[in-house]
Amino acid sequence: MEDKLIESIAYILPAVVTGLVAYYIFRDMLKQQTNYQKMQVLSEKKKETLPIKLKACERMLLFCDRINPSKLVIRVHPISNKPKDYANLLASTIEQEFEHNLVQQLYVSQQTWVAILAAKKAVTQKIRVTAENANEAKDIVENILIDYSKNISPTDTAKEFIIREVKGHL
Repeated sequence: MEDKLIESIAYILPAVVTGLVAYYIFRDMLKQQTNYQKMQVLSEKKKETLPIKLKACERMLLFCDRINPSKLVIRVHPISNKPKDYANLLASTIEQEFEHNLVQQLYVSQQTWVAILAAKKAVTQKIRVTAENANEAKDIVENILIDYSKNISPTDTAKEFIIREVKGHL
């Protein structure tokens, strides 16, 4: 009886060991194959979304450049000599630019979007404050050009966020 038991163990043990080895090999192969498929899906998704994200960043860079106070006052000329009218014109120009690019928030990070919103708000606020201290519309232009020749524009800060985001995608 003992001989039959030892003989059975001699047959069963190699079969069990072989079965366990095969199980672990196939399990690892399936994990690798699943991971490879996930990587392929992510790669395909990135190929599809990357151009869209880059285009959104490009548009937001252009937006920041267009609302840069120094460039804005040169591009948008006063419609009257009243500082408040000119400030309203500049603010509405910024708002139109913003509304035109509003959908881009879907494709940029939350941090970058917050920086863009902060830049927009800071520029608009600066224009309003400058208008309050100006006697004529041309004074707004002069004061903004002087102020931003000395200080960094909030739009430049937002542009840095956008550039960092683009570099993170490449």
